[in-house]
Amino acid sequence: MAIIYFLIGCSILLALVFLIAFFWANKSGQHKDLYTPSVRILFDDEVKSKDKKA
Repeated sequence: MAIIYFLIGCSILLALVFLIAFFWANKSGQHKDLYTPSVRILFDDEVKSKDKKA
């Protein structure tokens, strides 16, 4: 029975860590730019050739 109390405590602690991480990411502006990720996929990456001619 004591292990259940330990596991409940660990799960609450882990949930608090994730909640703090979410609030920190939200405060630091992680979710502010809503436009760029939707357009980023439309741009092609530069193709780098493996053969460099000197």
